[in-house]
Amino acid sequence: MLTFIGRKYVSKIDGNVVPAAYIRRPIWFLLTAALLFLTGGTGASSQDKPAATTTSKKGGDNATTGKRTYSASCAGCHGLDGRGGERAPDIVTRPQVRQLSDAALLQILQNGVPNTSMPSFRFLDSKTRRSVVAYLRTLQGAASNVKLAGNSERGKEIFFKKNSCSDCHMVHGQGGFFASDLSGYAAGRSQESARDAIVSPNRDLDPRRRTVVATLTNGSSLEGLARNEDNFSLQLLTPDGAVHLLSKSSLASLTYRDQSPMPADYGVKLSAAELDDLVNFLFASAEKNSNRNSKEEPDDN
Repeated sequence: MLTFIGRKYVSKIDGNVVPAAYIRRPIWFLLTAALLFLTGGTGASSQDKPAATTTSKKGGDNATTGKRTYSASCAGCHGLDGRGGERAPDIVTRPQVRQLSDAALLQILQNGVPNTSMPSFRFLDSKTRRSVVAYLRTLQGAASNVKLAGNSERGKEIFFKKNSCSDCHMVHGQGGFFASDLSGYAAGRSQESARDAIVSPNRDLDPRRRTVVATLTNGSSLEGLARNEDNFSLQLLTPDGAVHLLSKSSLASLTYRDQSPMPADYGVKLSAAELDDLVNFLFASAEKNSNRNSKEEPDDN
């Protein structure tokens, strides 16, 4: 309530008398601040640059959030590379997943998949869920749209004949089975990561792919990859394709090397052009494998 006293109006609040000028002052400051904001103010230009820098980092921050959230919430089941584990399927190379729209993937993250082990991630905010989908697309190779260098036919020649990759690896049913089947290896990978796996096989080595050396009591040794190992026994796959069932108590020693059985000198043995050819062949094989699987696999969850 306003009361006239002499030349001033004053306000009575709970019996206290307050000059009306003090009531109007906060409103005046608010109006002044709004006017400075709309007109840019004298220091606006100095404030614009940091804002622009923040905006330029937005895409990078989003990618970092997606990778961090995927590693924390998804990799435990789907694997760091998204290619599946003991508790969840491959979500990188599997055609049924690759063909899903972003909206469908977001729906799965929000609601989960009924009657499966896929839970709801509704507790994540929508922006974080979108960043996870964006990171999954990078794992699936969506960002790799640059034309491949090299020639797949020459790469096939290197794989099966010149470089004898097929002594250990298999592609579309041809080759050895000591090392992994590379029919769909390149799916969801970048050209750089595929090339790096050839020239630097010991970088970020999966412990399951490390070399195991079993020394027998007679002094001879077997070298290969561990299969179905427990505390008492070991199945050792050697490069000749033989599987040896060994009792650990009967071994003189068992050594685990932090290196892959794959030779680490292909960066020297192969020229840059030959590496391009070999990588091109792997991508062509992965595309063929994906087309075949999309036709043969049932449409299930």
